[in-house]
Amino acid sequence: MVLCVLTAFLLTLLAGGATSIGAALGVLGRGTSPKVLAGGLGVSAGVMLYISFVELLPEGAAVLSAGEETTGRGTALAVAAFFGGILVIAVLDRLVPEPVNPHEFAGRVDLEHASGEETRTAQEQAADRALKARLMRTGVVTAVALALHNVPEGMATFVAALQAPEIAIPVVAAIALHNIPEGIAVAVPVRRATGSRAKGFWLATMGGLAEPAGALIGIALLGPWLTGPGMGAVLAAVAGVMVFVSLDELLPAAEETGEHHVVIYSLIAGMAVMAVTLLVL
Repeated sequence: MVLCVLTAFLLTLLAGGATSIGAALGVLGRGTSPKVLAGGLGVSAGVMLYISFVELLPEGAAVLSAGEETTGRGTALAVAAFFGGILVIAVLDRLVPEPVNPHEFAGRVDLEHASGEETRTAQEQAADRALKARLMRTGVVTAVALALHNVPEGMATFVAALQAPEIAIPVVAAIALHNIPEGIAVAVPVRRATGSRAKGFWLATMGGLAEPAGALIGIALLGPWLTGPGMGAVLAAVAGVMVFVSLDELLPAAEETGEHHVVIYSLIAGMAVMAVTLLVL
């Protein structure tokens, strides 16, 4: 059991650490192709939606049925836990003001212009200082908002990783993919504001580390629930969290790239990859 918990924590750390990839892209001034970004986010959403509805929610209902066959009562409890998970993350989402909410911020970073150096005249220096102050506030508050949102995602990743490799690996990959643009969203404005690549990189990285912190919180709070019927409720709730993240964050951010068909094709491809993975494993 200890080995399983350690492995789940390391996988969650890996998922959260992907924020550093986005941070590196932001501070190095390398743009991200809209098609690549749309494709990555679409695949992530497809993986998370498929595994939530096909694996986690049914598994939760089966565990809550406490028998070989899924019962109506077990299914009802799983559905209640599913929407409970959605409610929890939705409330957390609403607690963050819209202008700094990472779910609203995604996709709005102009990487091409944000990464370039601008030459301002003496008359524009005051406006330049004001812009840098606003960018710094944006970067810091976005990092805090990302950290708050990453805690339940870290808990979800940790619980999924406790189950089986066929669940853990795709979930970790999906979470990692959608953490990359979040790292960009923090690193770019901080780098522009301070001129420091290191500050932009490390502030974004700290936001991503909230996911393994969420795993530790999960161990502390959910420990007694990670066996028996409690695990069924946790699995269903995790499915709800993943569905909300996919619909509220991943797909809207992907659509903001303007690559609608790439998003849809990638979404379907993510589902197909997840389906094949489950069949093979």
